[in-house]
Amino acid sequence: MSAKMRPHRATDTAPAPLNTNVFREALGRFASGITVMTTIDDDGAPYGVTATSFASLSLDPPLVQWSLSNAAFSLPVFLNAGRFSVNVLSADQELVSRRFATPEIDRFAQLNTEPGLGGVSLIQGALAWIECSLETTLAGGDHTILVGKVLRARTFDHQPLLYWRGGYMPETTEQTESDPKK
Repeated sequence: MSAKMRPHRATDTAPAPLNTNVFREALGRFASGITVMTTIDDDGAPYGVTATSFASLSLDPPLVQWSLSNAAFSLPVFLNAGRFSVNVLSADQELVSRRFATPEIDRFAQLNTEPGLGGVSLIQGALAWIECSLETTLAGGDHTILVGKVLRARTFDHQPLLYWRGGYMPETTEQTESDPKK
């Protein structure tokens, strides 16, 4: 005879406060694709940031989501533009990712792009382009979640660039297990 399984019941005992370092380490165990979000600023100039917070939200209607820190200089740029493009980076675009994560440089200098819908830059060599209008925003703690309605999507035959445990993949150095007590 098999034993009857009972669901685990919640108790009145509160868990210990969450250690933010442990939480960050746990999140780092999730490999994520790397994107560069592009838009145009109020003057019509291209603007972009590296983001790993991108995810699909809905197929019907087609929606995607990503988030930016509420303190980010770029947040008002994306909110005012009302549109953005998701450039899903390919394995050979680590330098592009790093460039768009670097402050106070011309991120588009000598970068091969083409204009997408509304003139928003699409980065050549990407794994996919997903062009969106800003559908809505949501509060998400210390971030704002931007929800985009997908207007057009195109894919290309490349391998993805991933971010895992604080580094890029594919990676040539061996990963090591961290001390779980930290």
